[in-house]
Amino acid sequence: MRKEKDSLGLVEVPAGAYYGAQTVRAVANYPISGMRAHPLLIRAFGMVKAAAAEANKGLQLIEADRAEAILQSAQEVIAGKWDAEFVVDVFQAGAGVSFHMNVNEVLANRANQILGGQLGAYDRVHPNDHVNYGQSTNDVFPTGMRLGALLALETLYPVLDALAASFESKGKEFHDILKSGRTHLQDAVPMRLGQEFAAYAVAIRKARANIAHAADVLRELGLGGSAVGTGINTHPDYRVQAVKNLARISGQKLTPAADMRWAMQSNACMGEVSAALRSLALEIIRISNDLRLLASGPNTGLAEISLPSLQPGSSIMPGKINPVMPELAAMVSFQVIGNDTAVAYAVQAGQLELNVMMPTMSHNVMQSITILTNMLGQFAHCCIRGITANVKRCELYAQSTVSLATALNPYIGYAKAAEIVKESVATGRSIIKIAREKKLLSEQEIAEILDPARMTEPQPPLDAARRRFRD
Repeated sequence: MRKEKDSLGLVEVPAGAYYGAQTVRAVANYPISGMRAHPLLIRAFGMVKAAAAEANKGLQLIEADRAEAILQSAQEVIAGKWDAEFVVDVFQAGAGVSFHMNVNEVLANRANQILGGQLGAYDRVHPNDHVNYGQSTNDVFPTGMRLGALLALETLYPVLDALAASFESKGKEFHDILKSGRTHLQDAVPMRLGQEFAAYAVAIRKARANIAHAADVLRELGLGGSAVGTGINTHPDYRVQAVKNLARISGQKLTPAADMRWAMQSNACMGEVSAALRSLALEIIRISNDLRLLASGPNTGLAEISLPSLQPGSSIMPGKINPVMPELAAMVSFQVIGNDTAVAYAVQAGQLELNVMMPTMSHNVMQSITILTNMLGQFAHCCIRGITANVKRCELYAQSTVSLATALNPYIGYAKAAEIVKESVATGRSIIKIAREKKLLSEQEIAEILDPARMTEPQPPLDAARRRFRD
């Protein structure tokens, strides 16, 4: 162990640790969840510190050798070299001071080592005086969590694109397969199985666009606002230069917020992103429920599609196969909805010049992105791409639905069509057979009007049959 001194006194720190006294205090104070900062949040903070070091060097606010050492240590953090040194629990003191100081201490110790110094000796590079020069947790943490979310979303977008493409592919593959539509879980007019899957693709693409739109507000940063958004202890040019550096380092489009007080007081942007993730989760739940219904059976359910067999489904019933991927998709999505609730409460909990609930916002948004990314990748690969259609079952339902009678409305009227439906339900005879018996239309007209394929897209009416009905 080594001894370090902070403003509260002496603290024992593991001799080989790159963190320091304030991190040790935080670990002792907050042994809550055992969960640590998301790797992309760590990278984001490394990027913020690198951008600040470059700005401070360029403005001659920190000596070049100190700034270069800080910059090198930050680049190592960005590369993931020191992830094990970030040991503060995700549930910690308000505003993320503990995690921020964990970052400052790791960078300071590594920078001192680069300059030939010893761990724990901050004579050359100090966590507060040099690594944190011109900064405050109050502007660094909002910046870091916004950037972390943007970086994490870059991993989600291609997964969503692949999932939508998988649904689109199935839409084309199943285009010619007719089935019965269902509304209120009751028979409805015929449709194509491919139309059902194509619509799922549209839902995913719209959810992706919604997330990307919400994320755009994350790009306005209050870095340089310092303690309360006034920029105290910062150079007039620091704010613009630091954000410009951060955009280059991260590869993200970033801009200084027009009002730094707003960027510190309000975290509505995190709420918007979380809400967009929740909306995606709601769509995933809906689609996964559809897939479970469509695949129900094999003998006593709908059984219109078959999902890939991934594992035995029962410890007692031999041969049983469960829809495990749709079940997983729903459970992960439930967690995202719960995370969004936590974020929503945190976003509204700010007071005056700072919202101190940022650690829980960051943790929940980052977790939602991560579990959605991982789950949806598996969902597409292990489930959607391997779905097959039970063509005969689908066609049976297409011919059997009593809502075939809907197509008769323009020719015989709603009331007579309803009578045919009632008779079909009561007798078990098909709509086509009853319509033929009643001789309300010619054989050719019945064949054309009650063709399920014709019902799956807009069609011009048969004028001769309509004229007889009007007459």
